[in-house]
Amino acid sequence: MIVSYLLILLVLVPWQADPVQAQPELRTLIRQSLDECHLGRIAQERALRLTHFEKGQRLGEQAVSLDDKSPDAHFALFCSLGELMRLDGEMSLGSVLGFRRMMKELDRTIELAPDHLDALSAKGTFLVRLPAMLGGNPDTGEQLLRRVIAGEPTAVNARLSLAKSYCARGRHNEAIVLASEALALAEAQHRDDFIPEAKRVMAQLHAAADTSR
Repeated sequence: MIVSYLLILLVLVPWQADPVQAQPELRTLIRQSLDECHLGRIAQERALRLTHFEKGQRLGEQAVSLDDKSPDAHFALFCSLGELMRLDGEMSLGSVLGFRRMMKELDRTIELAPDHLDALSAKGTFLVRLPAMLGGNPDTGEQLLRRVIAGEPTAVNARLSLAKSYCARGRHNEAIVLASEALALAEAQHRDDFIPEAKRVMAQLHAAADTSR
């Protein structure tokens, strides 16, 4: 269900950073932004999730302002923007401007770092899930997700996204294998942000496989 979501854009005052201090400060901002995104993912209360994601967005914006050519800064900002858009469940496309801004940050990450596996995983996920009118392309998306898995054998999100795509295209057995691997990896890595999702996907895939028989 598409739910409208108002995304408040924060205006940052441009300033010149001391080049000696810029890189350590940039790394700190990126790490803090990604930490907030992670904390928001594992938080149980909506209000707390919102607080973490909004703080992650602010920190990401500061990182991008400090260095527009840092792919990790753009990805950190994308992380919180994306989570804000799916705060109440699946990704909401109700805010066209918010969606475009989120995708702009993702595409900028890949433009600056074509081998950025986290960004490629996110891009592949969007391509397999979005309708064609919004730029979806399952074939290209699956290729990107397989590329991510090849480059990072312990990738969890890429496996879950690829499993969902395979299931949607009738490849149920392959989908279940991928989702099983994703769940095992998430548990081995103690990824509290992915374990619940992996379990849900497994249940959905088994149900879809039973229905197709």
